[in-house]
Amino acid sequence: MTIDEQYQTELAQSERDHHTPTAGAMVGHILANLKIHRNKLSQGAYFVSGDRGPLVRRFFQGLALEEDRQFDRLAELMLDEHEVIPTTSAEFTRYSMIEESGKFKYESAPAMLEAAGKDFDTQLLFLTRGIKLAEQEGAFPLQHFLIGLQGWMNHQNRLIHAYTGTKFETAADEED
Repeated sequence: MTIDEQYQTELAQSERDHHTPTAGAMVGHILANLKIHRNKLSQGAYFVSGDRGPLVRRFFQGLALEEDRQFDRLAELMLDEHEVIPTTSAEFTRYSMIEESGKFKYESAPAMLEAAGKDFDTQLLFLTRGIKLAEQEGAFPLQHFLIGLQGWMNHQNRLIHAYTGTKFETAADEED
C-alpha cells in the first residue's frame, strides 16, 4: 500500500470506530483530552499570578508532566493493540472535549483550578465509558490501564475540589 492508501485506510477505520463506539474510539477521545488538557495546564502554569500563583504553578506543572507520561503509555498500549490513535493537532482538536481559550491565562488562580476540576470531570466521563467498552471487548490490558488512569484523575480532582471548596463527585456518581 502507498502512504496515501495507508492513511485513507486509517481515516476510514477511525470514522467507523467513532460511529460505532469502540474502546479504541473512546481512547482516541481520552488521548485528545489528555493532550489538550496538558496544553491548558501549561498555559495556566505560565501565567498564574497572585498569592496562590506559585502553588498552582507547581501543581499544574506536575499535572502536565504526569499527563504527558500517561498519554505516552496509553498511546503505546493502543499501538500494541493495533488501534488507530490521534497524532495531529487537528485530530486532537477534533476529538477533545476540553475547551481551550487564550483568555484562560488571565483567570485568577482559583478560577484556573476550578476549570481544571471541570476538565477532569469531563475526562473521567470518557474514562468510565472507555473502561466499560474495553471490558465488553475483552481488551483487559487496556481496561486495566484505564482503571489506573481513572484512579489518578479521581485523586487529582479530589485535591482540586478540596482546594476550591466545590463538591467532588466521581464520574460513576454522575452517571447514576
